[in-house]
Amino acid sequence: MNGEAEVMDHAIVRSRSRILDYAELMKPELTFLSVLSALCGFYLGSSGRFDLWLFVHTAVGTTLLGGGAGALNQYIERGYDALMKRTERRPLPAGRVQPMEVFLFGTIISIAGLVQLTVFTNPLTGFLGAITFATYLFLYTPLKRMTTLSTIIGTIPGALPPMMGWTAVRNELSPEAWALFAILVCWQMPHFLSLAWLYRKDYARAGYKMLTVVDQEGTRTGWHIVTYSMLLIPVSVIPTVLGMAGLIYACLAVCFGLAFLALGIQMLRTVGDNDPDRVTRVNFLARRVFFASLIYLPVLMLVMSLDKV
Repeated sequence: MNGEAEVMDHAIVRSRSRILDYAELMKPELTFLSVLSALCGFYLGSSGRFDLWLFVHTAVGTTLLGGGAGALNQYIERGYDALMKRTERRPLPAGRVQPMEVFLFGTIISIAGLVQLTVFTNPLTGFLGAITFATYLFLYTPLKRMTTLSTIIGTIPGALPPMMGWTAVRNELSPEAWALFAILVCWQMPHFLSLAWLYRKDYARAGYKMLTVVDQEGTRTGWHIVTYSMLLIPVSVIPTVLGMAGLIYACLAVCFGLAFLALGIQMLRTVGDNDPDRVTRVNFLARRVFFASLIYLPVLMLVMSLDKV
């Protein structure tokens, strides 16, 4: 009996491990932010009676599509992931799952997500989902090894989910949808560049041509972070101008934006110091910018939703 219990316990542990591996393949952090922004777009676009089932279909479709794209991205980059300390323990490079498993898993749930969005929301949302999927896998992913412009191009698939949420309920690409898109574009640059600075040695080891790899001192990286953080302030107020959100949201958006910008400016000023501990300090400030970006977006979306007009 004890032997059978041990075998069952081992099987349960192994099954849980497999589930966690497949969850990791879906890049849960990025997928969560994509789904959050999509649902925010859905709520902001809703008027009259709230359509709960449409909301659920939007959430499930976006989750499946984002998770599938994340899995296929890891399938494509599995050799490069094995060269980076940040990613070497992912399921594929660590050998916990096989490449064909990941390819099939990513393909199946991506198709399921596209079908869900197209059939149960509307074809426009499905079309935007297809663009998100294609630009992420077939533009951003290969361009990371070719040009430093890949980060800017990568903002396109990252900024489309809130538009998908809006079109899911409105079935139109109105100025409000483009305003949400613009906010996500401006937010992503300091978010990704601060992270890329922290892992610049990893990216260099894997042969990625990121801005932080070619910008040894960090000056260009700092200026990019500050520039897009500055743009984020007026762009984040556009929802109030368009009548999507109220004045409370606008005031808080400006305050959040100024605080976020201050962190970027502090990082940029430190980059130019001659202090022997400069690298350590810049890394610390880049980490602060990155974690601030993780707080900024959900809080901004929450306040926008709470102060919806």
